[in-house]
Amino acid sequence: MKTLTTTRIVYFSPTHTSEKIARAIAEGIGMARRIETDLTLDEDSSPIEIDNELTVLAAPVYGGRVAPVALERMKRLRGNRSPAILAVVYGNRDYEDALIELRDTAIGLGFVPLSAGAFVGEHSYSTPELPIAAGRPDKSDLQTARLFGLDSLKKWTCADISEPLYVKGNVPYKTIVHGQPTSPACNENCFACGECIEVCPTHAVRLSDDGSRIETDASRCIKCCACVKVCPHRARTFYSPFAAMLHEKFSSRREPELFF
Repeated sequence: MKTLTTTRIVYFSPTHTSEKIARAIAEGIGMARRIETDLTLDEDSSPIEIDNELTVLAAPVYGGRVAPVALERMKRLRGNRSPAILAVVYGNRDYEDALIELRDTAIGLGFVPLSAGAFVGEHSYSTPELPIAAGRPDKSDLQTARLFGLDSLKKWTCADISEPLYVKGNVPYKTIVHGQPTSPACNENCFACGECIEVCPTHAVRLSDDGSRIETDASRCIKCCACVKVCPHRARTFYSPFAAMLHEKFSSRREPELFF
């Protein structure tokens, strides 16, 4: 068993929920040296070599699958048989096939999956009027993530990981249904300050040519709603017919699920 001295955390996290979970797991691991690779706004395609690092891979769940943009950007990683702790973050409905998809992706990238967890984060569609897992991950979630990191490290140092890691999910994965392109829009509170432009992971948001307004390319929008949540004037809104249903049917608290 190799002695590991470095933790690498890799995440795609437009609204920072996956980032918070990844960092909490790393805190639980407790290694003095930590490297962060944030893929949220990084569209580079050059390979990222990971060698002898305990790696945390974290990504959000969109419709029961790993966010496609997250998977695309993770293709840069070269695992080189490094052990990986996997984390998906979903909006309190269900993570369905996301965790098994992330596990299979990690294996394909050359990692050895060590453990996996499905955590809850505030849903992208959550609003003050229709809260869906608002405020999560909370203190309890983050403490669970820290203990998960510690227990994962103990498994690496004490257990045989030759057996494939079991996680919940189905293969083939559920089909992603693509609806009509939609995106958040600006209301009368918009001053075209541009903060929404800075956080968009797919560059779907831009300033108009005359600088007077914010424009959004719905065909590029992944509906992460990072622009909505960052707007200081509540000038970005996104109304989905699913928000009311999610608020009504999926408000009961769900807890993280962990696999070793």
